Order: sequence, then C-alpha cells, then structure tokens
Amino acid sequence: MTNTVTALNTDEASAQDIGAYMRSVGQAARAASRAIAAAPTDAKSAALQAIAAAIDGQRERLKAANAIDMEKAATNGIDQPLIDRLLLDDAAIDRMIEGVLQIDKLPDPVGEITDLAYRPTGIQVGRMRVPLGVIGIIYESRPNVTADAASLCIKSGNACILRGGSEAIESNRAVAQCIEAGLAEAGLPAGVVHLVNTTNRDAVGELLKLNDCVDVIVPRGGYGLIERVSRESTIPVIKHLDGICHVYVDAQADLQMAVAIAVNSKTEKYAVCNALETLLVAQPIAAEILPLLAEQFQAAGVELRGCDQTRVLITAEPATEQDWSAEYLGPTLAVRVVEDLDAAITHINDYGSQHTDTIVTANYANARRFLAEVDSATVMVNASTQFADGFEFGLGAEVGISTDKLHARGPVGLEGLTSQKFVVLGAGEIRRR
Repeated sequence: MTNTVTALNTDEASAQDIGAYMRSVGQAARAASRAIAAAPTDAKSAALQAIAAAIDGQRERLKAANAIDMEKAATNGIDQPLIDRLLLDDAAIDRMIEGVLQIDKLPDPVGEITDLAYRPTGIQVGRMRVPLGVIGIIYESRPNVTADAASLCIKSGNACILRGGSEAIESNRAVAQCIEAGLAEAGLPAGVVHLVNTTNRDAVGELLKLNDCVDVIVPRGGYGLIERVSRESTIPVIKHLDGICHVYVDAQADLQMAVAIAVNSKTEKYAVCNALETLLVAQPIAAEILPLLAEQFQAAGVELRGCDQTRVLITAEPATEQDWSAEYLGPTLAVRVVEDLDAAITHINDYGSQHTDTIVTANYANARRFLAEVDSATVMVNASTQFADGFEFGLGAEVGISTDKLHARGPVGLEGLTSQKFVVLGAGEIRRR
C-alpha cells in the first residue's frame, strides 16, 4: 500500500534495508493507530462499506492479479490444498465482500463501558473497552485474510501490519489497494493498514522485533510458521499450534446423529484446524456404530487407524501412540474405543491441543460434564467441529483462533482485538486514609 514508509527495492534489498523498511512501517502504523483509535463508528463504517464497494468494483483486477499467483503456484509445485485456498474467483470475492459487510454490521466494541458501579466513597468504577493498538498479522495463502484482518482491525480501532505469504503477493497487493481506497474515501489515514511489500523472509524476523511499535502478533498458517513466530517474537502472540480435534460418541448418543456429525467433522474440509482428527466411541455402542461409521468414511476415502478394540469390529490400520496426538490435515482418522465419559475426557485432555472438541449425547448430565471438564477453547454438544469458526460464531470473521488462556481464547474477532481499562467517575471526591 502507498504509505509514508521507507521505499524498498524488493529485488535487491539487504538485511539492513529490510530492517529499515520494517521499522518505518512499524512507526507509521503506531502513528496511524492513534487516529483509528479515536475514529467514530460512522467513519469506520464508511471505510468498510467503501472497501467492500472497491473490492466489488475491482473484480477483474483482483482475478488478474490472482491468476499470476496461481500460475506461479502451479509452476512451483505448491500442494493442491494451498492452491485451493489461494484461488480468488467470483465466489471467493463474494465471500470476501460478505465478510467485510458482516463486520460493518457488528456492534462497535470501542468505548463500551461495563460494570459501572458506585463505591462507598462516592466514586463510580467501571471498565471501558479500548483497542490494542498495532496488530501484526502473519499469514499464508488465503488472500481473503487480507480483507478480513484489515476489516476487523479497522472496526476494532486498531492499526495493522499484514504480512501475507509470498505465494499470494500479487493478490494481496490488489486487495490492499481496495482497502487503501476505502480508507481514503472515509477520510482515514492509509497508514491504518500496511501490507508488507516484500516476500523476503527476513521481514518476518524484523517485524517480530518491533516491540516498541507493535502490541500483538497473530500468526495464521501452518505449524512451522506458528512455531517460528512463537519462538522468535519479542511481542505477545495470539496463536494456536495444532488443531487436534475430537468427537466423542457417548453411550447415549443418537446413532444417526453421531454418524452425521463425525463424518461432517472430518470430511467437510480436511486441511482446516477445526477438522476431526481423533474419533472416540463409548464401548457399549462401539459394535453397533463403528461399522456404520466405517462404511461412511470408506466411501469418502478416509484411512482409519484404530486401537485394538476398534480393529476387532472394523477394518483399520493399527494406531500407534503418535496417532493420538497427530494433526493429519487430510483423509486420515484415528479411532479409539473408550470405556466411558471419564475415559474420553481424560484422553482429550491428555492428547488434545485445546482447540475444539464435541460430544454426541442425549444425556444432559454427560453433556454438562463434557462442557465443564474438557479444557479446550471451544467445546460443543451435538454439533460438528467444523463450526468452530469466527464467521459461524457471528464474529463476522476472525484473525485466527487462540488456544492460549490469557486475553483471547477461541476464534479471535472484534472483542479479542480489544482490551479493557478501568475508568473512574467522580464528583470531587478525595481519598482520606
């Protein structure tokens, strides 16, 4: 995007050049963060509506830029799931526009005062929701993340620095130009959203050092990216490393419902962090339901890896200890027969990644215990794990999913991009000890 930052020749940039460029980006974002934090809701709404209109009006330009990325991806032998995520066709552009407009319709969290109460001294004490400041978002493949992340940051009053993957650089640049146009039309500074204009990997390392300019980092991508960011960052990170999600079919489950939920949790999309990776089945119904499940998974081309009890009942490869903590991101599923609810909860808390887990049951008490005792960011009853998504949760979109316990947990939307400060309202009170 065109911002007041150091010019960078991306073909000849040295490590020193990259460092200077990223520092200028960070400083410009910090300056712009003050403007967007003070922007009224109407101005932010006008920007989002203008961004959506610009994306709609630039469809052909977006698709032409994306075609360049798609051609390079095919030439470079990028895996098909990543190519699928990279594609910007009319349907993907429609979803991008819908995401921006959904964010616009959400209540503005900034400035909301809650828990205001009088103290015995006469003062009122409450909490006001405020932006985090500057958010660095590092992501791979999906150009829609550029629009989603920028829109969430604008609505929540934050400036952002976006560092997309090299495989989507042309698509991201085209989307960023639409964002810049929308900000300008609303009278907001272009520096509110910065797209890092280089594919040099050193830019990520330099971004992670900008702890005087950036308040939080959100990595969104594969294990390698998130592990690197977590290891190198001098800035707080909102993240999840793995998506080892479980479905537990309770002894009192509706079998038809259980089959539908388990199959959808695994096969609706494979290469997503909310996909089912380990299926747990209560021993009393295993003989009845496992053949039904195996038939459905076999038809979908899913390889099953089962425990000893599972392999007595259905055809499956033997599961190893490593399978219980594997994130396959593909058509492979670990299956284990467990004695009861206690054993299921123990397995999930021992082997899971605290992402998303669901129970299928008609027993209210078991459902409540599962919700209370499974230590995950999202815990469900009688629903597919694939619903663990900011859009589905009514957040409009998300910058990522957090399995951490401090600040934000689960899909991170507008509220997750804000904090709270105490506010005190008085009428001349002074403290007397």
